Amino acid sequence: MAEDLLEKGAIMQRDKETYAIAPHIPGGIITDFNLLRRLADVAEKYGVKAVKLTSAQRVALVGLKLEDLDQVWQELGLAPGAAIGLCVRSIKICPGTTFCRIGMQDAVGVGLNLDEKYHGMPLPFKFKIGVSGCPNNCSESCIKDLGLVGAAKGWRVLAGGFASGLKPRLADLIATDLTDAEAIGLAQRVLDWYKQADKKKRLGRIIDDIGLAAFKAELGLPAE
Repeated sequence: MAEDLLEKGAIMQRDKETYAIAPHIPGGIITDFNLLRRLADVAEKYGVKAVKLTSAQRVALVGLKLEDLDQVWQELGLAPGAAIGLCVRSIKICPGTTFCRIGMQDAVGVGLNLDEKYHGMPLPFKFKIGVSGCPNNCSESCIKDLGLVGAAKGWRVLAGGFASGLKPRLADLIATDLTDAEAIGLAQRVLDWYKQADKKKRLGRIIDDIGLAAFKAELGLPAE
């Protein structure tokens, strides 16, 4: 049996007997508080070992038995988060102008738009997106494969960052002063381009291979 049961969104744990699941909660935003009660009820009913708040703004239930997974998902009434696999894993979103007093751009609106369109999209390698509503960069956009950072005049868009592995990489700035629609459109171009890549590498490694200027040219962006 494969350790990672992709179809059930389950990841085998260190004990080689139990699994963790992370339901998809876009942006980590919960407005229906019954969901919190349902998560707690399911965790208690099926004897999970821990409830873990993840860096991808999800709630993971850790220590589930294999035979309980189908019933757990049915009772939760949620879809699995893309925690494993070669795809868009997560879209991390800060409070933006929706909640934060210093937010400069609508991180929640733009982030949820991107989440709805791209969460789980198959790609050559894992891919993470961060949307930060101001330069404080609370969604860590500078270490995401695609990052948006709000500024006074609009969105700054970054590409090619990641924190994993022995050689982490900061993302490159590829555009500034974009409107919501322009930033979302550029995100689409980046993902479409990467989806056609013939190398199974993180986006940042491909940018290193071909050069930032060539990458921007592929997207129809000016060199400077």
